[in-house]
Amino acid sequence: QVQLVESGGGSVQAGGSLRLFCAFTGYTYSNNCMGWFRQAPGKEREGVAFIYTGGGSTYYVDSVKGRFTLSQDIAKNTVYLHMNSLKPEDTAMYYCAVEIGSGGYCYSYRGYEYNYWGQGTQVTVSS
Repeated sequence: QVQLVESGGGSVQAGGSLRLFCAFTGYTYSNNCMGWFRQAPGKEREGVAFIYTGGGSTYYVDSVKGRFTLSQDIAKNTVYLHMNSLKPEDTAMYYCAVEIGSGGYCYSYRGYEYNYWGQGTQVTVSS
């Protein structure tokens, strides 16, 4: 059974940093898309960062490009989202998700292509 477990959220001041973790179990880690999505109160869910676990290629939406970085530890089946220069508008519940057996194109606007989701971790950035 596929499971995703996120951790690492918290509260920081603007300009600060956080690192989110997403541990993936229950299926072959390689050759899937893993994405981070976020949802702020009153807003729709949006995709922000994506990694293809087969080769490590990444994609970021413009609002986080240059501030957020994805990395992976294949031995631990874990993806990390390094968030720097955080802004109040980054405040949201962050979810990691996996699209099993994807062809390598990982971007998703709302995440409808993604099959499994974690429980979410809250990120709060104060001004």
